[in-house]
Amino acid sequence: MIPLLTRYGAKLAAVLVLALGAVIGVNALTDDPAETDANHPSQAAAEQQAEAEDAYEEVRYQHVNYIAETAGADVNVKAEAVFQYAADKANGLNEAQKDADEAEQAAEEAAEEAANAGRTNVDIPGSCSDYSGNKATGCALAQEHGFGLDEIGCLVALWDRESGWNELAANGIGAYGIPQALPGDKMASEGSDWETNPVTQIEWGLGYIEGRYGTPCEAWNHSEEVGWY
Repeated sequence: MIPLLTRYGAKLAAVLVLALGAVIGVNALTDDPAETDANHPSQAAAEQQAEAEDAYEEVRYQHVNYIAETAGADVNVKAEAVFQYAADKANGLNEAQKDADEAEQAAEEAAEEAANAGRTNVDIPGSCSDYSGNKATGCALAQEHGFGLDEIGCLVALWDRESGWNELAANGIGAYGIPQALPGDKMASEGSDWETNPVTQIEWGLGYIEGRYGTPCEAWNHSEEVGWY
């Protein structure tokens, strides 16, 4: 993050220090008699006014329209104008940096989510030609998990009952997706896109069936007996 006064703002703020130093310098004393006349209050005030004019003109040259009403004002007014410009500029840059930081954070989060997302494309083998849509995807992924074609019918029947193979299916107790994971966010272990990606849901569901029942047909048999799996 940029500090409150950025490098540019700090430079302008330094002008304020110079200008305010002018007022203090008017009353400064010197031990050198040769400098007495040069440091006479009227002479010092004139010189410091001139320095403030130069500093103000530098700012006005870079920002022609900035505080035009201070033209011809005394050193204190000009110093205040320069300081206010520095503060405004710093605040503006801070806001721009804040926006940039937020955009960067959003981009990082999007990249992380993409990196953690599941697969979206699955090659459908000819052995799954009897199915389409999510069922065809389920048939292909089941074979990737090592289940034979004799298990596919059980898987299709099981998830027909649970969700109709709808990746957005939800019930009143919080079960979600094609396999009706409860709660649905369990499927995040397979991908951050678990709410909408049928591949992520099917991968999770097959892993659940394999770990708890061994095969889709065993899961189907349990569902037939008790109404759930």
